[in-house]
Amino acid sequence: MAKSKKKKKNNDAPLEGEALIKEACRRIRAAKGLWDAHRNAACRGEREKALALYNQLTPAQKDKIPQQLRIWLRYRSEKYFGPHQTAPGTHGRSLKGRSPKS
Repeated sequence: MAKSKKKKKNNDAPLEGEALIKEACRRIRAAKGLWDAHRNAACRGEREKALALYNQLTPAQKDKIPQQLRIWLRYRSEKYFGPHQTAPGTHGRSLKGRSPKS
């Protein structure tokens, strides 16, 4: 039996133009979907990738991204994932009011 070979996408070439806009929108939507599913760690990673693509866009290209996605990426996600928030993996919970373990 012959094994079937899957075709790999060529991700080595940098995106530009409409492809860059389309990929940025896709990443933002993916991050937004993860956020809605309460998968914050996965959302954080996807948001960082989306933000990196978004920052490569020119002001004219940024206008082509739907306003709802731009608002979520810049405002909403910064509010919850900004540097003022507790880093992942560290527990910011207070031990106040809890009895010590014996």
